[in-house]
Amino acid sequence: MSQGDPNRIIRLLPLFAGGLGGLLLLINRFSTEQLLPSQARSDVLGVILSGVLILIGLLWRQIQPRSPDAVTLVGESGMEFAENLPEPIQTELAWASHILLTNTVTKTLVVYYQGKILLRRGILAPNKDVKPGKILQRVMETQKPVYLVNLKLYPGSIEFDYLPENTQGVICQPIGQKGVLILGANAPRSYTKQDENWIEAIADKLAVTLDELS
Repeated sequence: MSQGDPNRIIRLLPLFAGGLGGLLLLINRFSTEQLLPSQARSDVLGVILSGVLILIGLLWRQIQPRSPDAVTLVGESGMEFAENLPEPIQTELAWASHILLTNTVTKTLVVYYQGKILLRRGILAPNKDVKPGKILQRVMETQKPVYLVNLKLYPGSIEFDYLPENTQGVICQPIGQKGVLILGANAPRSYTKQDENWIEAIADKLAVTLDELS
């Protein structure tokens, strides 16, 4: 279910106040039989004030960033390791995934390394198989991350069928030359530059650890 923008009412307040003020001035003007000079001056000031409030409201709607609509991802919460995974690798993956799930907007993640899934954590989709499509292959070939800010807008999003079906945003971060860290968010355009830096740093650390322990 989508969640409403928490700042929507605040942005509408100046528009509402300006419109209401203008309407009351109009009613007062037509209900007054004899217009005094003092009232005329007050009406002018009132019209200016109402116009300024409406203008501020319009500017706020354009300038103030709206929080992206978030959804509840479809799936069960859990953590699954690959079979026969050495305990030191499990510990490293558990630490890294915990950091990402608690310090970024990530709600689901997959660690794909040397052709197999080492870890799935967060909200899990029924499909447990990763078949690298064009996007994942490009990440591994170029060693450059890909951030799909609004997954449903990309034709290639079908390849991420191992993530919850309503995942909104995805980052594919290379893990050295042998794997990819795939992260999903429950809102589009929700990863910040700081999030991306965190993800890159943790993926680099995972690459060193996995290379040493594999």
